Amino acid sequence: MPTITVLTPVHDGGYVYLRELYECLRTQKLPADWRLEWVVQEDGRTCGQLDAVPDTPWISKGAGRWGGAAQARTLGLARATGTLLRCVDCDDLLPDQMSLARDIEVLEAHPEFGWTVAPCLDLHPDGRLERGPYDPGWGPLPERALLDGARRGELPVMGTTLTARTDLVRLVGGWPAVPAFEDAALLLFCEAVSRGWMQPEPGELYRKHPGQHTVTAAYHDEEEKRVRQEIVIDRAEALRASGWRWRPTPSPDGSRR
Repeated sequence: MPTITVLTPVHDGGYVYLRELYECLRTQKLPADWRLEWVVQEDGRTCGQLDAVPDTPWISKGAGRWGGAAQARTLGLARATGTLLRCVDCDDLLPDQMSLARDIEVLEAHPEFGWTVAPCLDLHPDGRLERGPYDPGWGPLPERALLDGARRGELPVMGTTLTARTDLVRLVGGWPAVPAFEDAALLLFCEAVSRGWMQPEPGELYRKHPGQHTVTAAYHDEEEKRVRQEIVIDRAEALRASGWRWRPTPSPDGSRR
């Protein structure tokens, strides 16, 4: 039975929202022949961060040394068994019960595509939802649409809306060792070597709250921001210039996933 893996890194204090995310994932309606696997990886060993998540066969819980979101995702990736991979942060949500199903359906219908993304809705503390300013049109994304947007400082989509072929994620090296922007980096690496599809419906509720990493002074340090984006963009350009392209791998039953 094909599986979609949702991978969630949990930072210190992130357990506050985990139960809500659990309920969101538990009620996802997948295509009849698909199953959901949730890999939850604590960034550190604080003993108790993951207690909000029940022990059940479709959930895999783990912890490792503190090292940031990229390291936590990488450690969690070792336990991912799905042919498709989606990252959902511990304080975010999926907007409806069909969010994962839409991604599965697109990638099943278009085996030549390595990934799909979707609009993101900012979820404000008062419950207000706000759409991003740079959402591209739905359907196949043009070459370099995301990379050129990142160069302008206007990345069109959130990296955490990405659902990708798991083998593609592994082939491009996953999340780079940068202190932020690692989710967008994976998206740009996937774009560099494969085609992607933009969904018309929102794929993420991005919770705005005082404890999130993106409101810290370190995240907005201009020199660090310049360096991390330069690292990511240079690597994406190098991948593109290599001429290597991802190709779908036949599964044991002869289909291509």
